[in-house]
Amino acid sequence: MREPQTRPPRGNGWLFSAAGALILLLLLALLALSVYRHATAEPKQPPEEITPGTVGGGGAPVLTPVSAGGQEHLPVEETEAIPTLPPTPTPAPTPVPLSDFAPWHTEETDPEIFLFREAVEVDGRILGEDESYSAAEPVDFGYGADYTRMQGIITFRGNNFRDSASYGLANMSERKFGERWSVDTGTFTYDGETWSGSGWVGQPLLVRWPRSTKAVMNMYNWAKQDDELVEVIYATMDGHIYFLDLQNGKPTRDSLDLGFPFKGAGALDPRGYPILYVGAGYDSPQGYARAFVVSLIDFEILYSFGHTDVEARGGFSLRGNLSYFDGSPLVDAETDKLIYPGENGIVYIIKLNTAYDEAAGSLSIDPTVVKWRYYGTRTSIVGGYWVGMEDSPVIWRGHMIIADNGGRLMCIDLNTFDVAWVQDILDDSNATPVLAMEDGHPYIYVSTSFHYGWRSYTTATIPVFKIDAENGEIVWHTDYTCYTESGVSGGVQSTVALGKNELEKYVYVTVAKTDAQNNGLLVCIDRETGEEVWQHRSYYTWSSPVLVYNSDGSGYVVYCNYNKTGTNMYLLDGLTGEVLDSTSLGGGVEASPAVYGDTVVIGTRNCKIWGIKLK
Repeated sequence: MREPQTRPPRGNGWLFSAAGALILLLLLALLALSVYRHATAEPKQPPEEITPGTVGGGGAPVLTPVSAGGQEHLPVEETEAIPTLPPTPTPAPTPVPLSDFAPWHTEETDPEIFLFREAVEVDGRILGEDESYSAAEPVDFGYGADYTRMQGIITFRGNNFRDSASYGLANMSERKFGERWSVDTGTFTYDGETWSGSGWVGQPLLVRWPRSTKAVMNMYNWAKQDDELVEVIYATMDGHIYFLDLQNGKPTRDSLDLGFPFKGAGALDPRGYPILYVGAGYDSPQGYARAFVVSLIDFEILYSFGHTDVEARGGFSLRGNLSYFDGSPLVDAETDKLIYPGENGIVYIIKLNTAYDEAAGSLSIDPTVVKWRYYGTRTSIVGGYWVGMEDSPVIWRGHMIIADNGGRLMCIDLNTFDVAWVQDILDDSNATPVLAMEDGHPYIYVSTSFHYGWRSYTTATIPVFKIDAENGEIVWHTDYTCYTESGVSGGVQSTVALGKNELEKYVYVTVAKTDAQNNGLLVCIDRETGEEVWQHRSYYTWSSPVLVYNSDGSGYVVYCNYNKTGTNMYLLDGLTGEVLDSTSLGGGVEASPAVYGDTVVIGTRNCKIWGIKLK
């Protein structure tokens, strides 16, 4: 902003000087009020330009070929060429103290610096200050690879480590996009907001059910008889959950209309029980948003929660009248407990007391509920950082690691609700952490978004972090300068992809709004040093990259961006960054893809679900 120009007063100097001072004070007061409103208002997503769909969607799938060697081209806003050859490796900038980006940052990880007003509620009673919580049946999660024996992607990024959104091998020979199918979804409008298609985080669930389980579910008969069937389960923002055949998009059963818009992926039960856990991302005419436990035998809602915890109902939340669930929960199979953090600042641990008899086709639960809440020390100040969790939890042994809307990465003992450590990651954080075991030691990879008006109204530094999961200390951070705008965050909204096989030395992450509002990067970073190995520049994205592999261990990156009219899906060589193929999905992508074998599934904001072969 330019400084106001001044000139010497004419005549009646004292009077004009006093009047000028009064006007200046009024202007400063108005400016302060404007900044306060910007800082304290929760930004809403602007209505999306969409291709109209039918609410309830589920239209007949369309199967069309995709030409090999799709043409990569610039989004209309771009002025610089995107490299199509392997880029020259660029070393990461020398890390500077995080206090240079946020003066309040501290290297301390003591939870008392960051949190207060913590409380635990057990079966409706808030424990007193002299009472402590200790779980009668402690949760104890193992390695991510052991989370489930089900075939598929049954929660956001696969398991409790959140380290993979692909199942099986792609085994590409041509390394191109092949045939595709599409299915129409719809829109949802409430309270002046329009939600369309699939939004952030929007990952589909992909599962191959055993024949015995399909026999008791409300699938169409042909689907029950197809032993090769992989079912796509996609909760979308039109309020429906769609059930489709991975091979061709054909509906496997009727869609389920729950009457709330869904942004998060939801989750299936890792024991193979026909249960879907899914949370709404916004309110509806039915009331406040909530999380659902749904029987996939007959679509019975077995339980719902969250909506009674809002402030207007005298509830447990300290986040006002907000009860959204964008994250994807986990279930501890041994203790029959559902762990579900919410944007309302509450962690729910629900003992389900599940009774499932597959032979009889019966399923019931009898929940008992424990809740933990917190408040942040920077939440109380003017323009303070919020409480609440929009990402999905990582759980290793009995500890949950999760980022929150106030820039706190927290490690919480789920069996006592003691907070082991908190790391300040600077900003409104929506990216799900990823846990990696390296030489037997646990590390977290995570980044943060750039909330308009908190640190800046123009640009800010966004670090990608490697953090020691045992103590919360930062191992390295690689920094990017990003733009932002109100309601459409820059920085990192996506989840890091952790390389395996020939890509095991690297992590991959998308960074939004880098050198201009509409530009972004996919970057490959060395896990050991934090140095950038290569980058691919395109339109900005909130979508998370997915890594796919051939049987020889060769690895590839599939990622999408928000370009609504041009190239917005890429296939890259994971080692070099070379663009192998690209295509357009006909609409902007905020959601994150999942892959089963050689098929990518992704939804767009313009009301399409796509299934695309890798060949």
